[in-house]
Amino acid sequence: MRSTLIMLMLLVAGSTLCKAQCDQKVSVVASKTTHLDDSGTIKNTVDEQTTVSFDKTDVTVAIKRDGNAMNMTGKVKTYVCDWKVPFKEGKTTLGVNLENGNGESRSYTITIEGKDGKVILLATSPDEADEQIKLEADKFEMVL
Repeated sequence: MRSTLIMLMLLVAGSTLCKAQCDQKVSVVASKTTHLDDSGTIKNTVDEQTTVSFDKTDVTVAIKRDGNAMNMTGKVKTYVCDWKVPFKEGKTTLGVNLENGNGESRSYTITIEGKDGKVILLATSPDEADEQIKLEADKFEMVL
């Protein structure tokens, strides 16, 4: 009975921690951006620091390359979050509309997936069906 109670408490604590990740602002930081075609073949790779920060309502993307910076912001239209092991095993899918500094706007589906110790972000846009943007996270963490 005692071991069952301890197991139940551990399950509740783990579930609370996983839910806490989904309820907090988090960020993905990557030092390389890979551009893929619609079949997943690599088109090119760019060394740049990209930070994607988001919660259930807002998303920001900051890209730094060769001393230049580009920022995009937007609203989250759809949000699905399910992590078995916080920041390691699970998936978040965002439907977002991002606007750059010039006022240009584009819809994206952003999927962040943790699997086998890696966290990968994949962004696709119906406006550019032949291109996918992939980031392998150097860091994936809560923003304080």
